[in-house]
Amino acid sequence: MKRLWAVSDRIFDWMELLARRVRPRDVGDHRIELGRRGEREAARFLRRQGLTVVTRNFRAAGAEIDLVALDGPTLVFVEVKTRIEMGAGRPEEAVDHRKQYRLRRAAEVFAARYHAHDRSTRFDVVAICGDGSERRFEHFKDAF
Repeated sequence: MKRLWAVSDRIFDWMELLARRVRPRDVGDHRIELGRRGEREAARFLRRQGLTVVTRNFRAAGAEIDLVALDGPTLVFVEVKTRIEMGAGRPEEAVDHRKQYRLRRAAEVFAARYHAHDRSTRFDVVAICGDGSERRFEHFKDAF
């Protein structure tokens, strides 16, 4: 009888694992996908503006820099914020002082790691609003 319970427990464990894999995406997954799509579109937008994107999603010091680019000799650290609706406020408003502090720390690590202390730097924000044909891009140079 004990063996039968052990088999049925494994079957239930397997069914639970399967259910987790096929469950519908939750809101967090949607936000991550929206953010990644926004970063890809922002990279294309910046290239059209003449910047050279060096890397994406640089992580250091407890923060992530969405895009690192070169605007001529200037090293540009870019935060991308994407909103489909304005219910949560304008995208650029989400880059508060705490976020700015973390981005600066991560930028210092980037500059040290890639020996870029001698370059001038700036922090930009690319705000993406709307969806589909209604999508609008705003580039805030030297945002903070």
